[in-house]
Amino acid sequence: MEQTELVFIPFPIIGHLASALEIAKLITKRDPRFSITIFIMKFPFGSTDGMDTDSDSIRFVTLPPVEVSSETTPSGHFFSEFLKVHIPVVRDAVHELTRSNSVRLSGFVIDMFCTHMIDVADEFGVPSYLFFPSGAAFLGFLLHVQFLHDYEGLDINEFKDSDAELDVPTFVNSVPGKVFPAWMFDKESGGAEMLLCHTRRFREVKGILVNTFIELESHAIQSLSGSTVPEVYPVGPILNNRMGSGGGQQDASAIMSWLDDQPPSSVIFLCFGSMGSFGADQIKEIAYGLEHSGHRFLWSLRQLPQKGKMGFPGGYENIEEVLPEGFLHRTARIGKVIGWAPQIAVLAHSAVGGFVSHCGWNSLLESIWYGVPVATWPIYAEQQINAFQMVKDLGLAVEIKIDYNRDSDYVVSAHEIENGLRNLMNINSEVRKKRKEMEKVSRKVMIDGGSSHFSLGHFIEDMMDSKVMKGKDAL
Repeated sequence: MEQTELVFIPFPIIGHLASALEIAKLITKRDPRFSITIFIMKFPFGSTDGMDTDSDSIRFVTLPPVEVSSETTPSGHFFSEFLKVHIPVVRDAVHELTRSNSVRLSGFVIDMFCTHMIDVADEFGVPSYLFFPSGAAFLGFLLHVQFLHDYEGLDINEFKDSDAELDVPTFVNSVPGKVFPAWMFDKESGGAEMLLCHTRRFREVKGILVNTFIELESHAIQSLSGSTVPEVYPVGPILNNRMGSGGGQQDASAIMSWLDDQPPSSVIFLCFGSMGSFGADQIKEIAYGLEHSGHRFLWSLRQLPQKGKMGFPGGYENIEEVLPEGFLHRTARIGKVIGWAPQIAVLAHSAVGGFVSHCGWNSLLESIWYGVPVATWPIYAEQQINAFQMVKDLGLAVEIKIDYNRDSDYVVSAHEIENGLRNLMNINSEVRKKRKEMEKVSRKVMIDGGSSHFSLGHFIEDMMDSKVMKGKDAL
């Protein structure tokens, strides 16, 4: 049986890498004709360690390091240059792949931030598919804003720090400017142009794999179908069940042991993602809000990286220094403050009854899968618009904040936090009921007969048809 080779090019941050690996595993498990090579780029900061798989059909190729001449702070200019200088590196790696393997290259699956690699796929005469690790509503938002900007003269800056709203076809409610991704207003560092540039190229691919499912985002997916957008394949929820970074087995064991001693659905889990950290004033307000709420809690507290430097939050050497005096003593019977957290394992634990989340899309899908209600506290990227969608459009979360941004000086008060926590843990809330219903649905869509199972099969059939047609064209 001839092997069909796919090249995956994920964006090199853990959330994107994890999702790419999981969709690769789904494809190779579903159809043994496929083998997949995942190219790993490395930023000059952070780590992508921990990528592994037990599949013989998937392999990783770590690309050689490149020099990036622009500034070394995280910005649109940096990311754009980083990806552009990888084009010849990826080209050489694909040449090597096709020379050394007796397989037929059938396509590229590229991350939403790696659209420069469409040009490499074109050079090899194979189609490109986009893997969009966020939701369908946000995909539609980007495409709509890009269209209005390019063809109707929309000035995105009109929405900065504004109550102005934009009607977006993939959202039920009008989207306020205060939840637009901050990068959309970032002209100086190139963030706005980077987003627009990538979004324009979304329209060039043959199809878009989206980490969502029809029953969760029916309105958004229906809005995208029949439009000028390439075919959308909702193939989620794709969950990262194994990967993690920054902690060890000993840390995880201590955390799980503590949870084992707590009553069912009694613990609030606070975790803000791989980039989530706060200043001293905000940390104290969170502590007071937790203490005053009276609820049990497990708080993943991470230290800010050095200002102006690329990097990820780390653990505190002495966590008591940043907490209110006596806080750990007063809450010792009901709370635990930790550094790194094994998020999947925590959400799966029966003691966890609520999740204060940064609203990264992966985390939201994980919370749905395990039926844990969410209180929104977005930090950066598209998390504000995700929070808006969950609270306003879908009714699947309660709000602490939906428009918080780590670059602002705003400090969420202990009172706001306490109210949000009480709403989160209301056992009779409509949000909690909807969560439980969506948990059941999310489990069904991935198995035979489910909507995402069907959609993945449709994608594979379309790709194989494309391969057959390409072969006929070559005759």
